[in-house]
Amino acid sequence: MATAIPYVHGYSDREARRLGDQADTLAALLHTGTAYPAGSRVLEVGCGVGAQTAHLAASSPGARIVAVDVSEASLAQARARVAAQSPGAEVEWCRANLFDLPFADAAFDHLFVCFVLEHLAAPLAALAALRRVLRPGGTLTVIEGDHGSAFFHPRSAYARAAIDGQIRLQSAAGGNALIGRELQPLLTHAGYQEVTVFPRTVYADRTRPALVEGFTRETFIAMVASVRQDALAAGLSTAADWDRGIADLHRTADEDGTFHYTFFKAVAVNPPSASA
Repeated sequence: MATAIPYVHGYSDREARRLGDQADTLAALLHTGTAYPAGSRVLEVGCGVGAQTAHLAASSPGARIVAVDVSEASLAQARARVAAQSPGAEVEWCRANLFDLPFADAAFDHLFVCFVLEHLAAPLAALAALRRVLRPGGTLTVIEGDHGSAFFHPRSAYARAAIDGQIRLQSAAGGNALIGRELQPLLTHAGYQEVTVFPRTVYADRTRPALVEGFTRETFIAMVASVRQDALAAGLSTAADWDRGIADLHRTADEDGTFHYTFFKAVAVNPPSASA
């Protein structure tokens, strides 16, 4: 059985808040078009602290949602978050590894996987393994970011180096912070059909203060800044250069700054001859 790689961002309360800020800020961008019929069986794989689960449940009232994660601590936070944000939502919680799910073949009508593949050493194998629990003709929705899609004003080589440091740390741990651009071939090679990928772009400037605060500052910059200690320990930067890079990233959230990032949302179908 494959095992998960270490979560490069850690499991601190600050990281849980960052995930919540990200999910709430981007709910319309990421969840528009995703709504499951009442009575349908939906599996969310890698629910983490429930930041996406709350929005998933809100957009699909009556769907039978099962949320899975490897961390019991994260599941506890997820239960509390969903109870607070989506009271009345019926979600079943399960601790399990996605490579060894305790469900029968074809147990679910739909699968939802958000910000999970980037943290796996074997994303293709994970996607193939998930086909076992998805009924033939069922759908899979995958959402991933791509840190290489970030560009901004004012330009800064130091800011770019800090972002690249986060990418390199995640790669060294076995993950892939650039995986968004790979979703179409990954899903196709895993055996899914009717693969469609939708780029979902975030653009923030002074005219969009909610995105500047919720995404540029509290999601993206907070994510990069959180790996400072690891980046310095790995020799990826000096303290002075790293701190200047983070300061320059904050300039993109100032009055004359702009920031752009692209997420990728893919929807695919498990073919009739479904076999993992």
